[in-house]
Amino acid sequence: MLEKISVTFILLMLCASSWLGSCEALAAEPLAVTSPDGDLTVTFELRANPQPYLSGERAYYRVSYKGNPILTDSPLGLDFKGARALDRDFEVVAADWLSHDSTWENPFGAQHKVRDHYNQLQVSLRERQAPGRRVDLTFRAYDEGIAFRYFLPKQEGLEKFTLMAENTGFYFARDVFAYALNLGRFNTSNEGEYRRISLSEIKPASIINLPLLVEVPGGPWVGLLEAELTDYAGMYVGGVPGVENALVSRLSPLPGRMDEVATGSAPKATPWRVLLVNSQPGGLIESNYLILNLSQPCALADTSWIKPGKAAWDWWSGSFARNVDFKPGMNTATMKHYVDFAARHHLEYMLIDAGWYPAKDYTHPVDILHHTPETDVPAIISYAAKKGVKVLLWVFWGALDQTLDEALTLYRKWGAAGIKVDFMDRDDQQMVNFYERLVRRAAEYHLVVDFHGAYKPTGLRRTFPNLLVREGVMGMEYSKWSERVTPEHDVTLPFTRMLAGPMDYTPGAFQNATRAQFEARMVEPMSQGTRAHQLAMYVVYESPLVMLSDYPESYEGQPGLEFLERVPTVWDDTKVLNGEPAKYITLARLHGSEWYLGAMTNWDARDLEIPLDFLGSGEYEAQIFADGADADKVATSLSISKKRVQPSDKLHVHLAPGGGLAVTFTPVK
Repeated sequence: MLEKISVTFILLMLCASSWLGSCEALAAEPLAVTSPDGDLTVTFELRANPQPYLSGERAYYRVSYKGNPILTDSPLGLDFKGARALDRDFEVVAADWLSHDSTWENPFGAQHKVRDHYNQLQVSLRERQAPGRRVDLTFRAYDEGIAFRYFLPKQEGLEKFTLMAENTGFYFARDVFAYALNLGRFNTSNEGEYRRISLSEIKPASIINLPLLVEVPGGPWVGLLEAELTDYAGMYVGGVPGVENALVSRLSPLPGRMDEVATGSAPKATPWRVLLVNSQPGGLIESNYLILNLSQPCALADTSWIKPGKAAWDWWSGSFARNVDFKPGMNTATMKHYVDFAARHHLEYMLIDAGWYPAKDYTHPVDILHHTPETDVPAIISYAAKKGVKVLLWVFWGALDQTLDEALTLYRKWGAAGIKVDFMDRDDQQMVNFYERLVRRAAEYHLVVDFHGAYKPTGLRRTFPNLLVREGVMGMEYSKWSERVTPEHDVTLPFTRMLAGPMDYTPGAFQNATRAQFEARMVEPMSQGTRAHQLAMYVVYESPLVMLSDYPESYEGQPGLEFLERVPTVWDDTKVLNGEPAKYITLARLHGSEWYLGAMTNWDARDLEIPLDFLGSGEYEAQIFADGADADKVATSLSISKKRVQPSDKLHVHLAPGGGLAVTFTPVK
C-alpha cells in the first residue's frame, strides 16, 4: 500500500495569498510525521538557535516516544570544502507526506517475512542566499524507530563536491547512559568491549563506533545506527562542545586527507541515520531488520545457489588434530581431516583459513593465485565435494583488490563456494566502495562472502545476500591471547553490535573453563564460561554462516555435539524473552515448526523462570542442554534431558556462573 499527500501546491498557494502571511512565516511552522502505532514522532523545524555562536535560522529535528522527548532540537547540516556550509538560512519549498506498507521475504536472516511499514515526511529546502542550493530531508517513522537522510538534487554548483563533514546532531533530552565502543580512532576492525558510561564521558575529541546503545533512565532504550552505507564514509559520533547530552556525527576520512570524508556529485543521497526505539532492550534486537528495510532490495535475479550453514574451521585451534597418523598443520592431510569431520556431522562448509597460499605473513607479499605445495587446495575441494561439503577460502583483501577477477575466476574454477576476506580495518568511502564492488563481483561467480577485519553491517546483505556474515566484533579469537572475551562481554553483544546485523563471533569452543581455570593459549585454546554458554550462542547470535571453531577431536563423543549438528543458522521468527545488557539474555527463534531457545549469563549465577507462551499452541518435546550440577567448578559439565511441555508451562532453570541453556522444542504429532 502506498499513499501520498503533497502539500507543495498548498504551500505555493498560501505564499501567494497575502492575507495568510509570508512563506517565511509558514515555513517556520513545525512539520511532523508519526509512526503507524502513534508512539514515535519526528518533528522538523526551521528556527534561530539560542546559542550565540550558531548564527542564522537553521534546520532542526526532534524525536519523541509516547509523548516524551528523546531528542531535543538537533541540528542538521553538510559542510563542503571550498563552499559555505549547507546548514542555515533555508526556506521550505515543498513538504510531502506518504504512508507505505509492504512485506518482503528474507531467507537469509532472523525474520523470514519482513514488514516494511512507515509514514514518511520529505522536506525540500532551498537557501535564501545565492547560489540557492537545495537539499531534501527525508524522515521515516516506523513502529520500531525513526530514520532520516539528506538528498542533494541535481543542481548547478554541485556537479562535483567534496564533503568535509556531516554535522548531524543527536541531542538527548536528558541525562542518559550509553554502552559505547570507544576505540579512539577511525578505521579499526570494530573489535573491543562495549562499556557502560554516562553520555557526558563522550568528549568532542571522542570517536565512538556504531552501533551505540543508549539507556534512558525510566524511559526507552535507543540504538543509534546507520543504514544503506554506499559510496560514502562510515559514521561515528563524538561529543558537542558546550552542549550536555549531545552527540554529533563524525565521518571516517579519506586515506591521507583528514579534511575530506566523501567526494561525489548531485544527485546524491547520504546513508540513513537510524534510531531504534523500544521500551525494552530486547525489543531492539527483534527490530534490527529495520536496517534491511532501509536498504536496497535484492539485486540478484537468482539466489538459489546461496547456502547458509555451519562450517568446520581450522584457524582457531591452530590447525590442530589429536591422535592422527599425520602431522597437523596447514597441509592437505589436516584440511581433509576437518572435511571428514564436517561430512560426518552434516556441516555445510569447511573454511580453509590463512596459510594456504605463499605469503611472508598475513598481509605482506602474498600470492593468492597459487597454493603452497603442502596445501593442495583444488584436491581438498574435490575431496570435499565428494562428501557433500563446500569449501571457503581465506584471502587478504589488498591482494584480492589488485587481482579481483583473476582470483575469483580461479577460485570458482577450483570449485570453491566462497571467500573469507580479511584485514580491511577501514570504513572510509574508498573501502565502502570496495565492499560493494567485491560482493557484486563475487555474486557473478556464485561465491558467498564473509568479511573479517570489517566495519559494522549497514544492510548491504539485503542487496547482495551472498554476503552472509561479517565480523566487526571482538569474538572468541581473542581468547587465544587475552582474557577479554568474558561472559559479560558475550551477553552485551546481542544488545549492541548485533543490532546492526549478523556477526561472525566464531563460537563453539568445547575446551570450556571457569574464571579461575581460564588461560589464554594459541593451540587448543579455551573459552570462558560453560559448555551450555557456548551452545546458546548458536541461537542467541545471529549468523547465517557460523563456525564450529574447535578441532574435530574436541567435539567427537562429547555432550552437546548433537545440538550443534541440529541447530539452524537462519530463522523464521525471533522473540527476546528477557535480558539486560552485560547481565543476561534469553532468546527464542523459530525454524519451520521447531523453536530453539538460548540463554546466557555473565559471571553471576542466575535462576530463570522462562514462560513458554511463544510456542503458540500444542504440545512439544523439549530437549534441554543445561549447565550440569557441578558446572560452577567443571565448566564442561552439561546436563541433557527431555520433557513434554505446553505453551502454558514455564521452564525453571539454573545458570551457573558464565553459564547457559540451549533447548530445542519439537511439536508432538
